[in-house]
Amino acid sequence: MTSNPPPPLRVAMIGYAFMGAAHSQAWRTAPRFFDLPLTPVQHVLCGRDQAKVAAAADRLGWASTETDWRSAVARDDVDLVDVCTPGNTHAEIAIGALEAGKHVLCEKPLANSVAEAEAMTAAAEKAAGQGVRAMVGFTYRRLPAIQLARQLIAEGRIGDIRQVRAQYLQDWLADSEAPLSWRLDKTKAGSGALGDIGAHITDLVQFLTAQRIAGVTAMTETFVTERPIETERVGIAGVGGDELGPVTVDDTAIWLARLSGGAVGTFEATRYAWGRKNALRVEISGTEGALAFDLERLNELEYFDSNEDPRTGGFRTILVTEGSHPYIAAWWPPGHGLGYEHGFTHQVVDLVTALAAGQQPEPSFADGLTVQRVLAAVESSATAGSTWVDVPG
Repeated sequence: MTSNPPPPLRVAMIGYAFMGAAHSQAWRTAPRFFDLPLTPVQHVLCGRDQAKVAAAADRLGWASTETDWRSAVARDDVDLVDVCTPGNTHAEIAIGALEAGKHVLCEKPLANSVAEAEAMTAAAEKAAGQGVRAMVGFTYRRLPAIQLARQLIAEGRIGDIRQVRAQYLQDWLADSEAPLSWRLDKTKAGSGALGDIGAHITDLVQFLTAQRIAGVTAMTETFVTERPIETERVGIAGVGGDELGPVTVDDTAIWLARLSGGAVGTFEATRYAWGRKNALRVEISGTEGALAFDLERLNELEYFDSNEDPRTGGFRTILVTEGSHPYIAAWWPPGHGLGYEHGFTHQVVDLVTALAAGQQPEPSFADGLTVQRVLAAVESSATAGSTWVDVPG
């Protein structure tokens, strides 16, 4: 005799490009490897072009399509709206979905401005009173090595945190002929490397240390001010034509920060670092040791214990693939590493689990607002000649 399957969680996803593909795989995979209290159903895919969205739905596993996000949000057979669109649309879609009584998962950064993020947070807090939840997708929180690092820090294994070094280095715009996609348009993306990848290291540092970034001094730079206008979207970079258009966002952002618990930090976000494909690097030094992580070696965590015998001391590499490590028990035997896509699957697992329990999933829109305030302070400092800017609590 078979038991009844868990109740469905019917999902409408808005957008189907790079992030849409990653989210689709997560919705599809999570219930096949984890015992979930709700069963995700890929119910509706929404995009503006009917032919393209239909092809994407067939490829990514969605049952039906819409060409207007408002229609998708209004459907009675939708429980959750997954927002995978450019940042300039996040606020309108997310707020509309929450007001319609739908749970929301929204890609990072939460919005293109603090004002939008504040409005989204207010809508989320209001909806929470009706049992409707909202979460922002800072997916790297869900990597087993990051979860282990947070546990070790919370256990005091590196002592009191003194210093943080965080970088996110990519090279897909280092070529001056790389095309002008929406990510280089401030009206759509909000900012460049700062919001696209700087948001990740901002969130990770605050998540790992349990301290918020309290103030910054920063500089930003745009190295290439004109690029070939994108004529075809292929992956993240696209294909450029003969006509040039202006780049209105930063290529790199660099800032110093003071954290609320007294630690200091250095941050760098760039898409102009030749040879670095997706090198998110975080090193945290404390009074008793240190931890270091690199996304290009995402199954590993480096740990240094200052109390060891100096003759044999040094960073040890922990292969985070044991069944006792976060999330790993649902996957493969030790040593059989996970990949980029698994963080999205774990995101679905944690979101669905929280929704079924009537709990607030993390990170919340309020957490996303905290990151947005840091990004705004970085931009403000850079615009004002690297002056010190306090970040509102």
